[in-house]
Amino acid sequence: MRSKFLILILIGTLFLIPVVYAEDAVEWYTKAQYSASLGNYADALSYYNNALSLDSNYASALAGKAAVLNQLGRNTEAVNFAEQALAIRSTDAVALNARAFGLFKLGQYDKAVIAYNNLFAVKTNQKDAYCNQGFSYMQLNESGSSAASYKLCTAIDPLNATAWNDLGLAYMQGGEYEKALSAFDSATQVSIYNARVWNNKGLALVALGRPQDALTAFNKALGIDPGFTDAQVNKNNTIGKQQIVNISGTITPEVTVSRIGTLYRTVIPTPSLSALTTKANETPAQGTVKTTTTVTKKTTYSPASPVTVLGALAGAVGAIVVMRRNIQ
Repeated sequence: MRSKFLILILIGTLFLIPVVYAEDAVEWYTKAQYSASLGNYADALSYYNNALSLDSNYASALAGKAAVLNQLGRNTEAVNFAEQALAIRSTDAVALNARAFGLFKLGQYDKAVIAYNNLFAVKTNQKDAYCNQGFSYMQLNESGSSAASYKLCTAIDPLNATAWNDLGLAYMQGGEYEKALSAFDSATQVSIYNARVWNNKGLALVALGRPQDALTAFNKALGIDPGFTDAQVNKNNTIGKQQIVNISGTITPEVTVSRIGTLYRTVIPTPSLSALTTKANETPAQGTVKTTTTVTKKTTYSPASPVTVLGALAGAVGAIVVMRRNIQ
C-alpha cells in the first residue's frame, strides 16, 4: 500500500515538472530584466541564457538577450538573436529595436533605416530610434530624410541639444543654411557650453555670407574649448575672407578739393567669399558663395572747366588785337 502511494507521488511530480520549468524560465527572465535595468549587462545575459536553456522559444528572452548583447558591443550576435525572436513573434518591439540598433552600430545604414521603419510600424515615439535613423540617412547622403527623422526626435525631446545639432548638420548637408542656423540656435538655447555647436553655427553663418557673425560664433567655441583646432582654423580662414570683403566692399567716396571743382574718386571692388569645409561626418561640405559689389566711378567737374577758361582768354586776346588794328 505504501509503495503504491509513493508511485502515485512520483507520477504526480513528473506531471508537475513542465509547470515548474515554465515558472523558472519566467523567473530567470524577470531577474534578467531587472539586472539590465540597473546596467548589469553581464549578469542579465547570464539570466537570459538560463531562461532560454529552459525554453529555447521564449521570444521575450531572445529579444532581451539581443538588447543586452548590443549594450555589450556584440552587435552581430544581437542581430542574430533579434531575428530569432522575430521569427517567433514578428511584432516584438524590443526585438525590432535591437535588430535596428545592431545594424546601426555595425554601420549597415541602408539596412538600419529599413529596420527602424519596421519598428515605427509597431511602436512610435522612440526618440533615440528617430535620431539613429536620422544619422543613418545622413551617412547615406539622404539629407531630406535625415532632417525628417531628426525633426521627429527633437519634437519628442526638445531639450536634446545633440539632436538639434544633428538636425542642423542634416540641413547643412542639403544646403539649407537658414534652416541649419535655426537648428543650431535651438541647440545653443538648450546648452550654451557646446563648442562643437558654436563651430557649426559659425560655418552656417559663413555659408550665408555673414562672416562677422561667424567670427563671434567661432570665438565662443574657442572660449569653451581653447584647443578646438577646427574652430581656430575656421576662425583664421574667416578673418582672411572678412579682410578681403572689408577692403573691396563699398567704400565712402574720398573727396579731393581742387581749384577747378570737386573730384570724387571711388573704387570698383571685386570680392569673392568662399564657404568653409569640414569633414562630412561632422559638418557637410559647404558650397562656394560669391558676392560681387560694383561701385560706379563718379567724376564731377564745375562749370568753369580749363577748356572754358582758355577759350575765354583766347577770345579776349583776339578782341584786343582787333581793337588795336582799328585804332591804327
